[in-house]
Amino acid sequence: MHQGITFKNIWHDDDMYEFEVISSDGVSILVNEIYVGYGTYDELIEGLDRFKDQIYGGIYDIELGSFGPEYASGAFIARLHFQDRGIIYVSIQAQSEFVVFGKKNIASEAKLFFKTEPALLDNFIQQLKQLKAGAKNEASLQIA
Repeated sequence: MHQGITFKNIWHDDDMYEFEVISSDGVSILVNEIYVGYGTYDELIEGLDRFKDQIYGGIYDIELGSFGPEYASGAFIARLHFQDRGIIYVSIQAQSEFVVFGKKNIASEAKLFFKTEPALLDNFIQQLKQLKAGAKNEASLQIA
């Protein structure tokens, strides 16, 4: 198990990917599946490429899927924040797909937190590009 965030390509077609997103803070692990359009995926790579140079307080949110019972599958937000030079603080909020639970429609939710560093972010960005090109099937941002 990778500690951090891992995107695994489960399936894709002409319009979107379906990712299994595995998040771990080293103690807890959360796995959910999320649909991501190609345009959103391209914006993610471009945004992370810009963020990696903002070492004096930059913030970037990875937002995939949507929260709430109105949307298909799950939701995932990871906030990356340079607070100390050379350290990126990562806060994750995730929600599973909604399911019937008695008379209610519910989804599991979790929040995780960890730290990483710029070199590991660079590796993640390269892996995301390789995933897009079909050279890899997963990309991971590891805990420092």
